[in-house]
Amino acid sequence: MPAVISDPLFYLAAIPAVFLMGLAKGGFAGLGLIAIPLLALVVSPVKAAALMLPILILQDMVSTWAYRRDFDFRNLAIMLPGSVIGIFLGWLMAAHVSDDMVKLGVGVISIAFVIVYWRRRNVVGDPVPGKTFAGVFWGIIAGFTSFVAHAGGPPFQVHVMPQRLPPQTYVGTSTWFFTITNLAKVLPYFLLGQFSSENLGTSFALFPLALVATLAGVWLVRRIEASRFYTLIYALTFIVGVKLLWDSAPALF
Repeated sequence: MPAVISDPLFYLAAIPAVFLMGLAKGGFAGLGLIAIPLLALVVSPVKAAALMLPILILQDMVSTWAYRRDFDFRNLAIMLPGSVIGIFLGWLMAAHVSDDMVKLGVGVISIAFVIVYWRRRNVVGDPVPGKTFAGVFWGIIAGFTSFVAHAGGPPFQVHVMPQRLPPQTYVGTSTWFFTITNLAKVLPYFLLGQFSSENLGTSFALFPLALVATLAGVWLVRRIEASRFYTLIYALTFIVGVKLLWDSAPALF
């Protein structure tokens, strides 16, 4: 039997984190942002991200099959090269900064995304075609934040949402982008020594929940109006982000 984390507090954070990430992979884009901040309350941010990576890859397999025909090739071709650059920069940073600095960054990302969401939630207008330079830039930011905290959703949305793609195409494009991005993170996480037997054993133990949550997301996204659910999750994301800032600031300043 592989080793697993035995601390009950870890699972109080991990179970809702994995469930929300599954719903995000199933189509509720944005819900997964809270996963790493939640886990970072009980383990280091880098360890939290490493624990989630095998789970994300499993969830990606389900969601890419569900959206295998729904994606925008041009956005992928522009943003994925930038994502690889961002992953490399994230690997360099993770090897040379403290857990408190990473925790601070995760907190800032969480709070910034909620603020941007609330500012834009009622904005309407004509579709804006995505430009190549902007796509590469936001691809770099998405790859970097995805590596640090699996939080590449906000920069991806900044570039793609103004294009007002059909909902299925938007979700499918996001799914394929992060499937390839997550696979590209495997080697850097291995080089950081984060795939210990305990981390992998814990990830495997959470696989059944991850699978059920992803299938639930695929089913629910086509059947319910989720605005109230999003409001609750974004409020929780903001609160967790503030908590991470509060915890990390004294050590840094």
